Amino acid sequence: MKVNLKKQQRQLMVRRFFSNKLMVIGSAIFVVLILVSLIGPSLMSFDPYEMKVSQRLQAPGAEHLLGTDEYGRDLLTRIVYGARVSIGVGLAVTVISSILGMIIGLYASYYRALDHILMRICDGLMAIPGILLAIALMAALGPSAMNVIIALSIVFTPNIARIVRSSALVVREQTYIEAMNAQGASTFRIIWRHIAPNTISPLVVQATFVFAETIISEAALSFLGAGVPVPDPSWGNILQAGKLVIFKAWWMVVFPGIAIIVSVLGLNLLGDGLRDLIDPHSSKKK
Repeated sequence: MKVNLKKQQRQLMVRRFFSNKLMVIGSAIFVVLILVSLIGPSLMSFDPYEMKVSQRLQAPGAEHLLGTDEYGRDLLTRIVYGARVSIGVGLAVTVISSILGMIIGLYASYYRALDHILMRICDGLMAIPGILLAIALMAALGPSAMNVIIALSIVFTPNIARIVRSSALVVREQTYIEAMNAQGASTFRIIWRHIAPNTISPLVVQATFVFAETIISEAALSFLGAGVPVPDPSWGNILQAGKLVIFKAWWMVVFPGIAIIVSVLGLNLLGDGLRDLIDPHSSKKK
């Protein structure tokens, strides 16, 4: 009986997934992004660092599908290699901020004294616009991909912590949690075996939006010269180089810009779809 029930639940989830066309599109874009970042660089025939000044600022054509940059480097190759940086930074920040936010949110919801301290720290960090906080942290840490991950993880952790805390507080007040406390169950067991699983759904949905925001923030930092340093390719620093020659080489701005827009759009569609899949009533409220 339980096996049939689980099978029916899986079939229902699959039907909901394929009935949400926007989620299917978002999932497809997300899969393509992962594949491009993983295997794309190995399929490229040009070196992203090799300069050929004689071929600088060539328009898109048969040899260079997306044209070349100001140093004669193939733009398609640099965008594909930049995808590995942007997607890698986005994934790392999402994982780190989700883990830290979950730990902070769970323990803040369980211990009232700790809640006051942790939430005031989170409020202080969230009071500062995220990009300004990231720029300040990068000014202190210095430009590098690893420092971008550290800075953006600090920026996005408080928001995730608050979301996890709000979900955990609802579970914390349930009767069975009070009964487990009365029976002498360990705090670790109560938090991680009974409260944490109930926070996974909103955490997963929020993680997709954090991923999208990280891609934009990393591009912004690299555009300002505070992110991934040149000559390492990043969508942000490709845009930064393109703005200097935008009237001569429009392709240096348009194509990396399209890559950022499509990536963020796909992740947002995926996040909206996951929210509807997990909570079907949310789509009726819109």
